[in-house]
Amino acid sequence: MRIALRIFLLAIGFASFFGAATGRAGELIEFPNLPKQTPAHLRGYLARPDTGLSAILGSRSNRAGPYPAVVVLHGCGGISSHSAKIADQLGSWEYVALTVDSLGPRGIASGCGGRSLDQAFDAYAALHYLSQLDFVDPARVAVLGQSMGGSAVLYAVDRDLGAQYFEERFRAAIAYYPNCVPEASMTAPTLVLIGEADEWNQAEQCREMVKHARADGATIALTVYPGVHHAFDVAELTPGMRSLGRWVEYDEPAARDAEQKLRAFLAANLAGTSADEPAEK
Repeated sequence: MRIALRIFLLAIGFASFFGAATGRAGELIEFPNLPKQTPAHLRGYLARPDTGLSAILGSRSNRAGPYPAVVVLHGCGGISSHSAKIADQLGSWEYVALTVDSLGPRGIASGCGGRSLDQAFDAYAALHYLSQLDFVDPARVAVLGQSMGGSAVLYAVDRDLGAQYFEERFRAAIAYYPNCVPEASMTAPTLVLIGEADEWNQAEQCREMVKHARADGATIALTVYPGVHHAFDVAELTPGMRSLGRWVEYDEPAARDAEQKLRAFLAANLAGTSADEPAEK
């Protein structure tokens, strides 16, 4: 357990770096897993609008809580400085954000063989935890994930997959470059962002998901970026590289457009928030 915690702390060393410069970024937390699930506790990185780096980067509107929230699910490489940065960015937009570590507490170094079901259940554990916090509005919680985490987002909100086991509902879902599911029936409005040249997950599969989505489900908005690869929003992937034989590469125009769409989508679906960016056309 001590080794796993040490790895976790190193993975988000980004937080300590900014903490030295600004006082404090987010905080490392431990929270209960769902009943009868293992491990008994999960870990995460929690950012909130009124403290630390998020407060410094934010709009300084001084709007009092409770705040809407976003559960963040990482890719198959595990939690990282990129995951923490997403949480801090969401915090600066006046959302509470909880990035969940789905691998460390299980003693797993890589989830690239597929852990989407574990992550989908972890998302509900995080939703339950956030709902108990007095500064979070439990009726306004979204879930966001990338790659494996994006796939887990779709599992979590599909009524025939993860959602069938829970009464609680996410208000919105955002999946960056996921492995899309067939015949989807989403329990929350869903935004999918993927590159046409993605070698990990196929954009065409996402088109098929939208085309054959069931009428009883919530809307699915899909954006496919021509010529763009997997992990297009990870700035550290400049230049691109091969990971497990597949190309990953940052693309600034796609990343910026996806960020605008994400911010507008959250503002539209988590009532009581606002966005500086125009809504998606």
